Amino acid sequence: MILRLALAFSLVATPVMATEWRLKEGDRPLNAAELEALAGRTLTFYDDGRSTYSAGGSFSYTYSLANGGGTAFGTYHIAEDGSICTRFRNGLGRCDLYVLNGTRMLLITEKGERYPVRPE
Repeated sequence: MILRLALAFSLVATPVMATEWRLKEGDRPLNAAELEALAGRTLTFYDDGRSTYSAGGSFSYTYSLANGGGTAFGTYHIAEDGSICTRFRNGLGRCDLYVLNGTRMLLITEKGERYPVRPE
């Protein structure tokens, strides 16, 4: 029973490590220099949610007012596959992949959901 609980907790608290990203034609994952350049930037999505990547590895996501407002805090790191993995203060985590398709930047979740980033 304890082993099952420990396994269940680790599955919830740990992002999927080997994700097969659902890329579409024209998607190009950000390269290492582009990923490192995210530090110190805030990316705004079309629902007005904002992801902020600090140079020191801190992360925050501020929900739009239409989605209840509020901010979730955590840390992030760049994984070997080029995804950005976030660990939130509540213990949950996930990895996302940023791609460019033409001039548009998009965030792709592990589930394959695609969220375009507003141009700056």
